[in-house]
Amino acid sequence: MTRPMLLNAFDMLVPVHQSPGLWRHPESGVAGFDRLDYWVELAETLEEGGFASLFLADIPGIYDVYGGDGAATARGGVQYPLLDPLVVVPAMARATRTLGFGVTASVTYEQPYLLARTLSTLDHFTEGRVAWNIVTSYQDSAARNLGMSGQIPHDERYDRADEYMEVMYKLFEGSFDDDAVRADPEANVFVDPERVRPIGHEGRWFSVPGAALTHPGPQRTPLLFQAGASKRGQQFATDHAEAIFFSGGTPELVRGWVDGVRDSVEAAGRPRDAVKIFSLATVIVAETDEEAQRRLEEYRALVDTESALALFGGWTGVDLSGADPDSTLEYVATDANQSALASFTTLAGGRKWTVRDLAEFVAIGGRGPVIVGSPQTVADELERWQEEAGVDGFNVSAAVRPADLERFSRLVSPELRRRGLLPEADAVPAATLRERLTGSGPHLPAEHRGASYRRTSAVAAGRG
Repeated sequence: MTRPMLLNAFDMLVPVHQSPGLWRHPESGVAGFDRLDYWVELAETLEEGGFASLFLADIPGIYDVYGGDGAATARGGVQYPLLDPLVVVPAMARATRTLGFGVTASVTYEQPYLLARTLSTLDHFTEGRVAWNIVTSYQDSAARNLGMSGQIPHDERYDRADEYMEVMYKLFEGSFDDDAVRADPEANVFVDPERVRPIGHEGRWFSVPGAALTHPGPQRTPLLFQAGASKRGQQFATDHAEAIFFSGGTPELVRGWVDGVRDSVEAAGRPRDAVKIFSLATVIVAETDEEAQRRLEEYRALVDTESALALFGGWTGVDLSGADPDSTLEYVATDANQSALASFTTLAGGRKWTVRDLAEFVAIGGRGPVIVGSPQTVADELERWQEEAGVDGFNVSAAVRPADLERFSRLVSPELRRRGLLPEADAVPAATLRERLTGSGPHLPAEHRGASYRRTSAVAAGRG
């Protein structure tokens, strides 16, 4: 039986996202990454190409590990300068009808009370097409610039994040009744104060006594994304996520994570398929396999290896400046992105990665596979990955931006539609992002932890 394939575009409001050096390609348009038209036009292209959402990564600091400063990062435009992804979403939503928007916001550095207002605002302005990618962040530079002496230890960040989510659920689900906003001119009541209540949260890390600052959007709690592959990150995903994003170089590696998540979700009392799982894929497509291979060689000629190592250092906290290019990577525990380093060491399936191997691999596509070929070849490979890794779909990354996503929409999407894997653009109904991705209703399902903070009809009926 043909299983639908869910597609997110994976991008970032930066000159270089995952492929250092390729901003110099003649077809690159990222010199205009700071123009609103760039992002609105991309959103329109993705919707026409059948993408479910545009997933926008974000970091709150500069990658300054490589060489001990941010010089290589700045020279290469490696996720720097970085614009705020939450600002651009309303304009993209205004230009589209069905495309969703995944925005990244850190539970380590954002105050929950204000972030709940921002996400509810976006949920209103997108008519329920927003998702929140929950991250704990992993950069020392961010911690220092945001008033801390250093990062909170890795597992403690997740412990704190659990309480953060409790606050958010109380604000999204429990503070406003569905009928709190009356806008009744005859009664002279806009918001019924009897239908709004303070959340009264007092915990180890957070004190939030009052009511939510704005009323919930169409989804109440935005669709919840999470991308942690560490053991503690996967536990957090089991407890909270509705969609998960993995980055792995082989279907076998990703399948291990997928099976682990599905087992844990089921053990926690949620349906085994309650979480939609996406894997990173960078796609280089052309009319023929030969033309696509020539394009890949063009890309390789523009690779910036120093920038690639600056990107890797930012992910992992490991400085490889001055390292012998032929030396072998070894795993060292850091409080940065643990799964990023593990992908090339303890999870590498016996392969010994050298510094040179790493730089060449990271330079095109980050930590996921690079799929190269004709539309038929690309579709075959995506189907193979979906079957062998057990994922629901892909976060599709572009090496040359936005050209590779435009080419995907023009060449690959029609082939996926021909195979029954992707709906026609005009056949997608207007709906919330939760409805589109999960096939359920617009709100958190009853078995989700966040739903327990929702006021039941019985409780609401009993108010005086």
